[in-house]
Amino acid sequence: MSQLDRFRKLLGLTKPDERRQAGRIDAPEGTRVLIIDDSRTVVAALSHMLRQSGYDPIGAGDAERGLELAISEKPHLIFLDIVLPGLNGFAALRRLRKDERTHKIPVIMISGNPQAAERFYLERIGADDFMKKPFGRAEVFSRIEKLVRQGDLPARADDSPTPSTDKIDEDARISDDMPDPFDLSRQG
Repeated sequence: MSQLDRFRKLLGLTKPDERRQAGRIDAPEGTRVLIIDDSRTVVAALSHMLRQSGYDPIGAGDAERGLELAISEKPHLIFLDIVLPGLNGFAALRRLRKDERTHKIPVIMISGNPQAAERFYLERIGADDFMKKPFGRAEVFSRIEKLVRQGDLPARADDSPTPSTDKIDEDARISDDMPDPFDLSRQG
């Protein structure tokens, strides 16, 4: 047993392989997830994670477009950034909650600013959860699993945890300061 394994055992921690085998409860395959974030990197990476696990992600780069898609696409879940160009995430969340067509859609707010006042305000205007940037794959799916367990999202048909077979490192982080893969001005 290596030093690291002894340390993990002492703290009751599991290895990444064991976490993957433990499984998780997911929403049904094909669940539509709207991602509203002005960082194309965050939208692309989060979409990739979700698509690998059977979700159907839709991306929007600003709140106005996101609100349009929330009405037309009828997503089952929304990831909404707080700091957006034009209409910010707080105002977008208020509009989602006031509209009969969107008021019941679970919303997970995402931000690089983890201030307690911000989280408190989000809870008061109806956010279902909050996720701080940078975030990893494990955190994304634990937030979804929390909504499934609360009954805000349905569970996959077999109702049993599915082993995570994702090929991306669970500890990988997504952040706004990552280079934008779509930025052609940075390429030679």
